[in-house]
Amino acid sequence: MSLLIATIKYLIQISQEEEIILAGLFKPLSLKSGEYFLEEGQLCRYVGFIESGLVRYHMNDNGVQKTLYFNKEGEFVSNYQSFLPRVPSNTSIQAIEDTTLQVISYDNLQKLYSAVGEGEKLGRLAIESVFLTSMQQLKSFYKDSPADRYQEFLRSYPSLAERIPQYHIASYVGIKPQSLSRIRKRLLSSK
Repeated sequence: MSLLIATIKYLIQISQEEEIILAGLFKPLSLKSGEYFLEEGQLCRYVGFIESGLVRYHMNDNGVQKTLYFNKEGEFVSNYQSFLPRVPSNTSIQAIEDTTLQVISYDNLQKLYSAVGEGEKLGRLAIESVFLTSMQQLKSFYKDSPADRYQEFLRSYPSLAERIPQYHIASYVGIKPQSLSRIRKRLLSSK
């Protein structure tokens, strides 16, 4: 809970009373590696904050899992396209390490917005961050080569390259694991 409160304090100003309110609105959740925070077809019921661990977002494309995104400790996790309009999710969110989270339900998030002075600002900042990241990724898939996308992954997630299985990274970049191996060899030989 302390990392969550510290992150919120970084984003908005909160009083001690508001900190107590926040602590009552979030609940702990633990996932083992491989367990799902959200499965495709389910309604996303929570926004989570990762205290420790790592998750990946993926979707099924004709029987092939395609990795869309990763979240690590200190970041919020949710499928806002399901959570906000209350519709079934078209993506899954799966722990790829044992992961501990603090989660807030839709109803409790509405309470946060009304009970915390800058609560709506917190929600806006979280959504803006997700939107910007999504737009950057979309642009990259149209504009950049797989090698460029891999190098951007390394720049964006330098500490994650050793924590994420290579086949998930290959899927995120949009290529087969064998192609990622060739790109990695090329990059190592050019150093």
